[in-house]
Amino acid sequence: MTRPYVFITRKLKEELFAPLMEIADVKMWESESEAVPREMLLREAQKATALLTMLSDKVNEELLESAPNLKVVANLAVGYDNIDVKAASDRGVTVCNTPDVLTETTADLTLALMLATARRITESQEFVKEGRWQSWSPYLLAGADVHHKTIGIVGMGKIGQAVARRAMGFGMEILYHNRSRHIEAEQELGAAYRSFEQLLEQSDFVVCLTPLTDATRHLFNDDAFKRMKESAFLINVGRGQVVDEKALIAALHQNEIAGAGLDVFYEEPIGADHPLLHFPQVVTIPHIGSASVETRTMMIKLCQDNIVAVLQGNKAKTIVS
Repeated sequence: MTRPYVFITRKLKEELFAPLMEIADVKMWESESEAVPREMLLREAQKATALLTMLSDKVNEELLESAPNLKVVANLAVGYDNIDVKAASDRGVTVCNTPDVLTETTADLTLALMLATARRITESQEFVKEGRWQSWSPYLLAGADVHHKTIGIVGMGKIGQAVARRAMGFGMEILYHNRSRHIEAEQELGAAYRSFEQLLEQSDFVVCLTPLTDATRHLFNDDAFKRMKESAFLINVGRGQVVDEKALIAALHQNEIAGAGLDVFYEEPIGADHPLLHFPQVVTIPHIGSASVETRTMMIKLCQDNIVAVLQGNKAKTIVS
């Protein structure tokens, strides 16, 4: 009997895959930092029973048509907008993601990015490294307080709620907008529901954690930035395409908002000439929301568990519906 064939689209630690290697032939793309070339991904998909993919890998109609043996795609992320879930489902291919295990780590990063943006941490570091610090002065690189301000969370899922719990420790007023109300979160966290427009107008920090859908694409547009306070900051740890970057750049040029902290971008990776890199009030980091060693290891193991379950004829743990 032919063993299943599993292709992993990034170089990961082989020792993590011992259970999978017992039941399948496993091959990894050789690079840890560079995405697998599209031609190679399509070629490997033709013979794959399972794929372990990254957000940079497009699993679309083209790939699925070329993969007659494919049974499961395990995406190393909680998001899955890189996968045509309906097309996969129509072909009987199970799609899995990695929710829950990255919730707390991503919430940590969200608060870190908010603090770094408000208190001008990266700008201050460069100031010192460049030898420009000559003396102390009262308003040298003075930023904005975070404590006792108003945070508006757009996308009150598990990560949003974890961010809200952290915001409580800063004595912040918590507002949120979501496609449905979270009464339990309101009771536990003291969070107040607002319309999207109200949240923009009332928040000092607007934190985007919403997934990318047809409804949320370019949610943050010209009108949204005009509604925000001039002293407010946008923090995006959700999806890059939720923000109209041209509108954000215009808002920064026109001082419609105070700054932004961005972990995600419209197209990734961004180059050194990206316009957003020229604003000192913008903190940019390379999509590292869940990037702790512990959490990434748990995400990899969950992907493996899902693949093993499907290959053994069982139901995966975290199926995307």
